[in-house]
Amino acid sequence: MSVENLLVEMLASVPHWLAVMVIGAIPISELRGAIPVAMGVYGMRPVEAYFLSVIGNLIPVIPLLLFLEPVSNYLRRYRIFDIFFTWLFSRTRRNHNDNFEKYGLLALTIFVAVPLPVTGAWTGCAAAFVFGVKFRHSFPAIAAGVMIAGIIVTAVTMTGMGLLELIFGA
Repeated sequence: MSVENLLVEMLASVPHWLAVMVIGAIPISELRGAIPVAMGVYGMRPVEAYFLSVIGNLIPVIPLLLFLEPVSNYLRRYRIFDIFFTWLFSRTRRNHNDNFEKYGLLALTIFVAVPLPVTGAWTGCAAAFVFGVKFRHSFPAIAAGVMIAGIIVTAVTMTGMGLLELIFGA
């Protein structure tokens, strides 16, 4: 059973619009799973699927951007977490700092916009945190990336559904 099928089954008792937003908010699926479910399972129009998925995907961004730093600072009181965060920050900045300095917030937007595994709003929030990007800069960049990803996923879903209808007459 796929993740999307499992989520649809778990959310069977909630209204479809809310289920789409929840699926969009979950880090495993984000809007990459919410849009196909909204259109394919719930029969929503593309515009409705897009907006509900984007809103759902953006809901966790604000608390993530606001609370990742305080939570990590709290955890750094413990040696094991301090070692982990020191390793994570130094490794990430060493390997990716040149690209980030060169492309800045555009890199963050593109990173979130590319609808591939291990990209998206949740990972974009983590990247903004690691690179020390302030909320007022990171939120618009991540929101733009989410909206672009939503357009891409909606277009791909519409194309896939159109092809299935053409081939199978469904």
